This record gives sequence, structure tokens and C-alpha cells, in this order.
Amino acid sequence: MPALTTASPLSDYLRFAVFKHPSIEAAYYGWAAAVERITVTRSLPDPRLTFEADVTRMIEALMPGLMVDLPGPGKLAAAGAAAAQESRASYFSFEKAILRVAVAVKTAYYRIHFLDENLRVQRATLALLGDLELLARSQNAAGRVTLQDVLRAQIEQEQVRTQIENLEDSRVPLLAELKAALGLGPGDADPPIPATFESSPEAESADVLLQTALARNPALRQMEADVRAAEAMLRLAEKSGVPDFSLGLEADVKASPVMLRPSASATLPIWRDKIAAEIAGAQAQKLAAAARLSAEQVTVAAELAVMLFMYRESRREIELLAQRLIPKARQSLEAARPAYSTGRAGFLDVIDAQRQLLMFELSLVDARTRRELALASVSLAIVGLPPEGAPVLDPKETER
Repeated sequence: MPALTTASPLSDYLRFAVFKHPSIEAAYYGWAAAVERITVTRSLPDPRLTFEADVTRMIEALMPGLMVDLPGPGKLAAAGAAAAQESRASYFSFEKAILRVAVAVKTAYYRIHFLDENLRVQRATLALLGDLELLARSQNAAGRVTLQDVLRAQIEQEQVRTQIENLEDSRVPLLAELKAALGLGPGDADPPIPATFESSPEAESADVLLQTALARNPALRQMEADVRAAEAMLRLAEKSGVPDFSLGLEADVKASPVMLRPSASATLPIWRDKIAAEIAGAQAQKLAAAARLSAEQVTVAAELAVMLFMYRESRREIELLAQRLIPKARQSLEAARPAYSTGRAGFLDVIDAQRQLLMFELSLVDARTRRELALASVSLAIVGLPPEGAPVLDPKETER
């Protein structure tokens, strides 16, 4: 587990959360328990010690013995195969827990960073409004404008100050979200806030991401394991017409010589409607599991399309705002200020230019936030790519 500092990269925060978060630990031990159930399920039942005695006025016979139950041929193998697939499903629950925690860490990480960006913009705006107030005061002192311009600048400043206070206060719940995502409890110290920000790389093509999601998404693979488990349960149900056996041996230790009494019994699966119902129920479970898998594939494809649209939309907005709108809005404000000084523009023109610049800069922060959150959702929640260093199996290993 890495030690977190303000210089730690995002990968360290993700690795810390993976090895610290209790929900991942719970999912891991749930998977470990499912693996152990394979041995329990495919093992023979415990043998039974028996004891009989013939008693009149005295003990005539005393017969200790041993009895063994033997399930019908193929039943234990089919039950073990079903347990093995259930353990695979538990493993993918473990992977899903890792990905959920990683999404929570990235979400808190990006929101904290863009909160700082929002504060930077608001503070720069507050400083600009302070300059505008000084300009309005000088114009008012020269008799060129009324006191109303000064009051308008002060009103704008008060609104921005309140917004800054709200943003600074919102850092507390955001820090709590990051702390919870890292798996830190109420008694633990707050985690350090990263000093630098790492932007996510551009997304791959939709076709590549969809194929990767269909192959890697743990929810889909868990449902595939459910289908295989249902197939194994169907094979077990088909063997319900096979009898089970019991073998035993008793010894009369009172007899001389000692008399042995072997015994054997078998179940008689004669209730054909019961057997048919077991098979039909298992077949229905298999079809239901296959239908759930198909429905989840449709859902994954739709969610990927939505997230990629949000990513492309935010990327277009970032390009529009950063390269065209914000430079023009800044030029407009720079042109309005000297025009106001010379009386060729009113104070409302300057305030409108300032508001437009602020709106564009905040929109840029929002667009960058939406881009990062969309990419995090695509790579982790939908495609299912685990963070670097996560303790997950190679996809080929999970097919064994």
C-alpha cells in the first residue's frame, strides 16, 4: 500500500483504495469462501457409525458398524461444476467491487481538482471586479458617472464572495467523499489533496471499446458464469433419475466366531413427475440466466454509447470555449474597460462583458469535469479495465 502525499499520482490513490477499502476485502473473502465450497460440494457425504443390539433379559447380540452413502454416478461431478461456476461469479463480484471503488476515487479526485479550478476563476473575477470598482469610483469622482456604477460593482463583488464561500465550504463533503472512497474510517486522518492534476488520455473508438467491454466487463462475465452454473445444475437435475446407494457393514462382536452383516440399499427415483419438474426448473433457470446476460449486453452497449456521447460533447465544448469563446470574451472585456474610461461605453457594458467571461470560464471547468467523469465511467464501470496494480486475475486465468 503506497504512502499518500500531495505529490502522489492518481495511480497511488487508486492502489491505496484497492488494498484499503473494506468493501473490496469483503468481496475478496466472499470469493475465497465460494472457492472452498467447491471441495465441500464435490466430496462424498461423511460415513456414519451404526450400532445395533439384540436385548432380551441379556444382550444377545452387539453389532457396531459403518455405513457409507454413495451419490449416483456423475452427481458429485455435476454439483462440483456448478459450485466452480458460482465461485467464478463470486470472483467477478470481487472485480466489480474494485472497479466501483476506483470510480469513486476518480470521481472525488476530479471534483476536488475542478473545485479548485472554480475557486481560481471566482477569485480572479473578484479581483477584476475590485479593479472595476476603483475605475467606477475614479469616474464618479470626476463627475462622469453616478454612484450607481460603484454600487453595481460592489453588488457583483458581494455575489462572487458568497459564491467563493459556498465553494470553499463544499470542499468539506468532497474531502469526505475522497476519504470514504479510499476506505479510510472516521478515526483516520484526512488524506492529502494532490497538488497536481492528471488528465485522462483520449478514448479509443467506440467499436474497440464495445468489443473490450463485451470481453472484460465483470458484470457480463459474472452473468456468463451464472449461465454456466445453470447449465451444470441442469446436468445435475438430469441425473435426478439415477439412484443413490448406501453400503454398510456390521459385526456382531458377541458371536463366536464374530459374525459380519453386510448391507446395501438404493433409492428408487420412481416419481417421474418430480424428476421432470426438477429438469424443467433447471432448464428455466438456464434460460433466465441467458436472457439476463443478453439484457446486460444491451445495457452495456447503450451505456457506452451515452458515455461516449457525453465525452465527445464535452470535448467539443472544451475546444469551443478554450480556443474561441473565452479569448473573444476576454478581448471584449479588455475593450469595454478603456471605452468606459473615455465615456464611450456604459458600466453595464463592462459588467456584461465580465459576466460573459465568467460564464465561459465556469462552463470550461464544467466541461472538463464532465469529460473526466465520462472517461472514468467508460474505462472502469463499462469497459471494466482495472486500475494499474489492482490484484485481479488475467482474463485467461478466469476461464480455467
